[in-house]
Amino acid sequence: MLAAMKRVLLSTLLLSLIATACKTTPDYGNPLDEGAPALLPLGPKDKIPDFSRQWEQRDQLLPALENSLAWTRREHARQFFPIAGIDHERALASLERFRELLSGSYGPEAFQESLEQEFQVYKSAGWDGRGGGVLFTAYCTPVLRGSLKPDEEFRYPLFSLPPDLARGRDGGVLGWDSPHGRLPQYPARGAIEASGMLAGRELVWLADPIDAYIAHVNGSAFVELADGALFRIGYAGKNGRPYSSLGKELEGDSVIPRGEASLGTIRAWAATAPPEEVRGYLTRNQSFVFFTPIEGNPHGSLDVEVTSGRSLATDKALFPRGALVFATGPAGEPTVNRFLFDQDTGSAIRTAGRADLYLGIGPEAEEIAGRTQVEGQLYYLFLKSERGPGNGLE
Repeated sequence: MLAAMKRVLLSTLLLSLIATACKTTPDYGNPLDEGAPALLPLGPKDKIPDFSRQWEQRDQLLPALENSLAWTRREHARQFFPIAGIDHERALASLERFRELLSGSYGPEAFQESLEQEFQVYKSAGWDGRGGGVLFTAYCTPVLRGSLKPDEEFRYPLFSLPPDLARGRDGGVLGWDSPHGRLPQYPARGAIEASGMLAGRELVWLADPIDAYIAHVNGSAFVELADGALFRIGYAGKNGRPYSSLGKELEGDSVIPRGEASLGTIRAWAATAPPEEVRGYLTRNQSFVFFTPIEGNPHGSLDVEVTSGRSLATDKALFPRGALVFATGPAGEPTVNRFLFDQDTGSAIRTAGRADLYLGIGPEAEEIAGRTQVEGQLYYLFLKSERGPGNGLE
């Protein structure tokens, strides 16, 4: 009897150890296996998110929806479909029907019921390829101090797109048209800055290298000049080199305690660190962003204006552009649990387990974006196949 009890206890202990070993810390930067689907359709028994409260926010949704519709209706948009099993006609019909439901539903319950009946809900394959979840971070348009001419205070430039950066029709980098012929890669950040190769292409000068870093990470900035005017710049392109996070580099070297990297802690470190140390860490990020003057508010990679709290950046090699999405996370988290539109991309957003929320313009948006890291789920909504074009929804 005693021997049998020992065997049971030993078996229980072994099962517990196996279960513990099988628990995996999410690696949100993990790429999908080759050929693996980015969108996983929810089955009949899978729980559908509660969309109903969004009906009351339809006035906030409509401007962003109109931007997605405008892009999807362009002839140019057709070249990006099909993707993830979604063709162009279905993508457009889905946005148009969603607008009809926002405007014509009698209330939140009817809105929810119509979405469940008419739309197929898909879950992002997430970090593990099986719908394991998505890490939501955030970006914004910072307002930074600067000058159109360099001086002792303003010494850190932002540059326009150079003519020797070879790009394809989709904006992808083809290489560098160097003085010695085309090379397969454009120079990395460290080489660009050390060589002075972009001299004469400065758009504006900033007072702080971290301000320049923030502009690069966010892809746009409003620069406040001495007379109070705002010089607005938006994303024009990048050098095609891999992006690495300054916060992760600092945490990895224990300069900042692990898990505590944020815009605030990065600024605090840079304020006291030797300039050569700051420069060394910044050049670890090989990616380099180029800018262009803009009118109005920033545009995303679809060349439509991004909307605070309603535009999302994802990996456009995986997910359909312009699509209607729903982000979920912890109850009460203000940046998620809402509809958004997939209207942008980002240097760090290169897997099914990552997405970036656009939070708007100015210091408050910058502060919130700098500390946003929310684990949740990302859903895409498309009309069920039987309700597509040819079935009364053209």
